[in-house]
Amino acid sequence: MEFRILGPVHIWTAGRQDSLSGTKQRTTFAALVLAGGRALTDEQLSRMLWDGNPPNTAAAQLHTYASRIRRRLGDAVPLVRIRSGYRLLAEGIPCDYTEFGRRSRAGLQSLREQDFERASEQLGSALALWQGEALAEVTDQLIDAERPQLEEERLETLEAWIEAELILGRHRQLVPELTRLVARHPMRERFRALLMTALYRSERQADAMSTYLAGRRLLAEELGVEPGRLLTRTYQAVLSGEVRSLMPHQLA
Repeated sequence: MEFRILGPVHIWTAGRQDSLSGTKQRTTFAALVLAGGRALTDEQLSRMLWDGNPPNTAAAQLHTYASRIRRRLGDAVPLVRIRSGYRLLAEGIPCDYTEFGRRSRAGLQSLREQDFERASEQLGSALALWQGEALAEVTDQLIDAERPQLEEERLETLEAWIEAELILGRHRQLVPELTRLVARHPMRERFRALLMTALYRSERQADAMSTYLAGRRLLAEELGVEPGRLLTRTYQAVLSGEVRSLMPHQLA
């Protein structure tokens, strides 16, 4: 059995995918998985399900969702009632989010230890666990509460993987993907700094400088601020040629 929430929420068991039945049942299950063994009160679950406006039958509906999830999990994974809440006792059950965190931490440690091939492999394998946007087909309330943090963790892992790849000399292959990432996340300065680095190392110094200037204009127009230390130092390193040997984390 395996729990998956980094994409469509489902349980993988006996070689088959069980997507549960209905948005609210998936939401209940995903919320309990994300709780990591902590109990969630009826009130907390109700907020995820009905946005603070539960129906009169909320308690009965929660009981129904919990009962249906229990049937799918079987006796091996207890879902227990604790006072006015529920707790999923799933220690030892593989979960894509838990595994993502383990691989990502290992990759970041390898990056700090300058084992760049291993870092690239570990971080890449962590990113491969994502099957689209996390928490697909759950309520908007759970998405609003949990997806931003999950997405931030994914982006930080992606940035670290790209940095490892750049150190390994794969700058030309990374330019198209970094260009897309900067367009999708224009305020994220580390992606822009990584793109500047990749462009410069691909003998495209003018494009690297244009990337900085476009970011500076955007920050001024949208937020009324100047680029942060990382982007400013990367620009200076482009001008001096220092960016050929230094990486963004060394410039921050």
